[in-house]
Amino acid sequence: MPIDLLPTVLAVRSVPWVPLHAVLGMAAGPANVTLTPDTSQLPGGSVLQQLMNGVGGWALALSLVGLVIGAAAWALGSHGQNYQQTFVGRRAVLISGLAALLIGAGPAIVNFFFQAGQGVH
Repeated sequence: MPIDLLPTVLAVRSVPWVPLHAVLGMAAGPANVTLTPDTSQLPGGSVLQQLMNGVGGWALALSLVGLVIGAAAWALGSHGQNYQQTFVGRRAVLISGLAALLIGAGPAIVNFFFQAGQGVH
């Protein structure tokens, strides 16, 4: 609080029927802030959407490559009775599948948590 405002606040606070927020010019309740996400409201929103689509496509392609390489390592390790190679191949297949699942479900997960957050009052 500025020093030059302090005597005024102290003088008004001595009167019991004047609320302090009226003296300082604040609202009695919290401000009503809303949020409506819309990428078309900013310049470059369509470019951002295209960028997200492109990154998602590349991520899916890379998860497919990881799945194919992991399956090949799993098969070769199993055929050669190499436990380490089998384990690494199986892990690559599972991680690539999980990555593809998360890439596909990503927008739904974000929307779910956004909607859950909108319900908080």
